Amino acid sequence: MGSATDTTGTSSSSTTIVSPSILKKIILSYTYVAIWIFLSFTVIVYNKFILDKKLYNWPYPISLTLTHMGFCSSVAFLLVRVLHVVDLPSSMTPRLYLSSVVPIGALYSLSLWLSNSAYIYLSVSFIQMLKALMPVAVYSIGVLFRKDAFKSSTMINMLAISFGVAIAAYGEAKFDTWGVLLQLGAVAFEATRLVLIQILLTSKGINLNPLTSLYYVAPCCFVFLLLPWISVELPLLKENSTFHFDYFVFGTNSSCAFALNLAVFLLVGKTSALTMNVAGVVKDWLLIAFSWSVIKDTVTVVNLFGYGLAFLGVAYYNHLKLKALGEKEAAERKDEEGEDEEGGGLLDQKERDETTRKNESEG
Repeated sequence: MGSATDTTGTSSSSTTIVSPSILKKIILSYTYVAIWIFLSFTVIVYNKFILDKKLYNWPYPISLTLTHMGFCSSVAFLLVRVLHVVDLPSSMTPRLYLSSVVPIGALYSLSLWLSNSAYIYLSVSFIQMLKALMPVAVYSIGVLFRKDAFKSSTMINMLAISFGVAIAAYGEAKFDTWGVLLQLGAVAFEATRLVLIQILLTSKGINLNPLTSLYYVAPCCFVFLLLPWISVELPLLKENSTFHFDYFVFGTNSSCAFALNLAVFLLVGKTSALTMNVAGVVKDWLLIAFSWSVIKDTVTVVNLFGYGLAFLGVAYYNHLKLKALGEKEAAERKDEEGEDEEGGGLLDQKERDETTRKNESEG
């Protein structure tokens, strides 16, 4: 009796012990998530501070985004071409750059431009609620480009998320139609960019690390932003005689944007896009709480109820993706084990045949 109890206790305790390698992976994953949430939180609040007319009062979203991309391009060029921190992929040709990277850069510039513009008209909390539509946009565009298969159950889930966001918008105290259209446009462009990354880059076997991604994409974004900046905001900046470039404010802001870009690629590369989606939900709740308690944005009960519905829809969507990913990995492991068993069977048969021939020759 006693020995049986001891054995059971020993086996149960051994199963609860996590190996150092797994523990290290868990700690690193949470560290990547925490870094991304902190930097994303910082950039969003910092951009809101600069663009809001009631705060820093510098309502030039194209100029701000152009500054970010110019800074990112310069630092990426220095690290890649001068210091040779990383090597560039040999598979990236000029033709591939024009056909793959340029469209992605154009969409990224539009997404950043519109999302930064929305901070002039909308509160931080309401913008985060509208961003809950991202899975809806990614899935819809994925189906349109035949990257994802249409499923009625998934579409019902997408409609539920949209319904929750619609309720949150209905309860918004400072609703601005133009601001909402800007943010919805940013979501659409960003979703298209994510789908194109899968189609244009992943399908062609091009793996970009955080630095090489910025090295290729940031200059492209800078060029696309330069055209509207010259025609729209440059004349306004010339008329603004009181403007002076604050190197500390824009330098630190651009540094945060550069670090965030690296953190995005690092998080996805070291964990997965699904992990980033789940972390994004946590970040959104933190931003809503921060904007309500610190910035003093008005958050209504209807706001929270609507976003709560959207949040449940997004959580369920992430759960389904995680389940599908687990089933896929299990199927791959099963196939690998089957191949190993088949290979072992062939070896056993070969050994038996050799033994038979040896016995016959001896006989």
